[in-house]
Amino acid sequence: MSRVGKKPISLPDGVDVKIQDNLIHVKGPKGEHKWTVPEGMKVSLQDRTVIVERPSDTKHFRSLHGTTRSIIANMITGTSKGFPRVLEINGVGYRAQVQGRKITFTLGYSHPIEFNLPEGVTAEVDKKQTRLTLDGIDKRLVGQVAADIRALRPPSVYKGKGIRYADERIKLKAGKAGK
Repeated sequence: MSRVGKKPISLPDGVDVKIQDNLIHVKGPKGEHKWTVPEGMKVSLQDRTVIVERPSDTKHFRSLHGTTRSIIANMITGTSKGFPRVLEINGVGYRAQVQGRKITFTLGYSHPIEFNLPEGVTAEVDKKQTRLTLDGIDKRLVGQVAADIRALRPPSVYKGKGIRYADERIKLKAGKAGK
């Protein structure tokens, strides 16, 4: 039995779950989420807890068991709390500005870079314009947007300039040794 898959998911206050055939619908204070459960997996709702079960112990269903449970747990967490992701911008003159659904970056190139945010993700920049906070209810989407933004100017291994996650540590190289 999957250690992750057999744990029940308790529902926080304000979150409603509806299960119809293979479609699970989660609605909370931050928004709502729909997901189609893989064929064969059984999801049930009992006393404000969601339970995921698999039909047999074949390798296919064992691999889906924990994944299904984790995706449903992330849907519940996302609709109740959301998923923030913080990026830091390091470098002289490097900064970001948010204008509606568009972020404009100045990253040392000859031109500013404009990044359009997808639906479901919001962004905020601090006063110094060097700390960008992304927030959304879909963990996968927020992580992908953060990775796409980081790829615009990955941190340099020599000076550390660029865009990095707030909790990321960059090990700097020594560079050339002079006489």
